[in-house]
Amino acid sequence: MALAAVLSSFAHAAQAQGSVAQAQGAAAPVAHPLDDYWKKHDEQLRTDFGGLTTFKEADLALAPPAPGEDRVVFMGDSITEGWKIADSFPGKPYINRGISGQTTPQMLVRFRQDVIALKPKVVVILAGVNDIAGNTGPMTLEQTEDNLASMAELAAANHIRVVLCSVLPAFDFPWKPGVTPAPKVLALNAWIKAYAAEHGHVYVDYHTAMKDSRDGLPAALSHDGVHPLPAGYAVMAPLVEAGIEKALK
Repeated sequence: MALAAVLSSFAHAAQAQGSVAQAQGAAAPVAHPLDDYWKKHDEQLRTDFGGLTTFKEADLALAPPAPGEDRVVFMGDSITEGWKIADSFPGKPYINRGISGQTTPQMLVRFRQDVIALKPKVVVILAGVNDIAGNTGPMTLEQTEDNLASMAELAAANHIRVVLCSVLPAFDFPWKPGVTPAPKVLALNAWIKAYAAEHGHVYVDYHTAMKDSRDGLPAALSHDGVHPLPAGYAVMAPLVEAGIEKALK
């Protein structure tokens, strides 16, 4: 990847913490709750923005892939963290590297440690909903797209095949109501699909299979309209499995 692109990506990560993105057209921030979860989240932004300590020891302890092993790393936020990968894909060498609340600039910071260093054949990237929520500050969709592109480019440069997933439907955010995420999710997913096609990556469309009439997550699949229930993950599992199989061909 060109040096200019790398510098641009990290500039976007820095902008996500400030007010520059607002000047570029992002929505004004909406305060999140001040419970223990969010206090811990905000403290981590100050001390370990990318969450590098979360999986540091587990990454170091993980043995290299065995010959012929089709290792897959799932990179994402709470939707990935909450996925019981071993139950959905028994016996598969799949590794969960989701961290609750994370945005794409945070994932980009830890992408080398938590993905590239593990030497997978495939990375599954599910990210962007927390960018729309403004979890690390206001962001434009273009900044999210740049960060997703940078992760895909880093993977491809290291001979890792890329599966890019659509953001799940979301009509509203319980921790930050009034952001109107549904149309933003649709716009981001359209970009992800086009980018994947242009660059030879695999696109997995969760959104179409899970949306309700409001372009949100129905109660049958989610308790809060954002995070899947087991029934939601049951919809997602065969879709991403097909995507992984396609990437490995």
